[in-house]
Amino acid sequence: MAEANLDPVFQIQRVYLKDVSLEQPNSPEILLNQEQPSVDIQLGVGATPIAEGLFEVAVTATVQTRIADKTVFLVEAKQAGIFEIRNVPPEQLGSILGIACPQIVYPYLRGNVADVIQRGGFPPVHMAEINFQAMYEQQQAEAAAAAPAASQIIV
Repeated sequence: MAEANLDPVFQIQRVYLKDVSLEQPNSPEILLNQEQPSVDIQLGVGATPIAEGLFEVAVTATVQTRIADKTVFLVEAKQAGIFEIRNVPPEQLGSILGIACPQIVYPYLRGNVADVIQRGGFPPVHMAEINFQAMYEQQQAEAAAAAPAASQIIV
């Protein structure tokens, strides 16, 4: 009888643009305004098991530029990847899904967001590099801080 291979497996199956939208609710009037817009960028990471040993990891970005209280443009994008992850200790799976996978997916998201913004007629917004390890550790610390409060029993 052949022994099962228990070596750790980490493979990228596919990286794809899952969703993207560009809105210019105040065009064309806002385009005549010469003021420098403010830029707000929000990022998120999510992981979903899709089959035994397969996970979809998605990085989302919302980029909104405003002049005063009017939106110049709003881009929402979700870049995802399918990853095969097997024979990894359970305590390491979270960091792989929260750090390693987003680091692979994020450059694709950055390029697609910059491209959509440029195709919309604006100078591209270059999203900075992200330290996904620090982001993951912060989320873990926040979850740990919230857990004791949620588990308290009031008598």
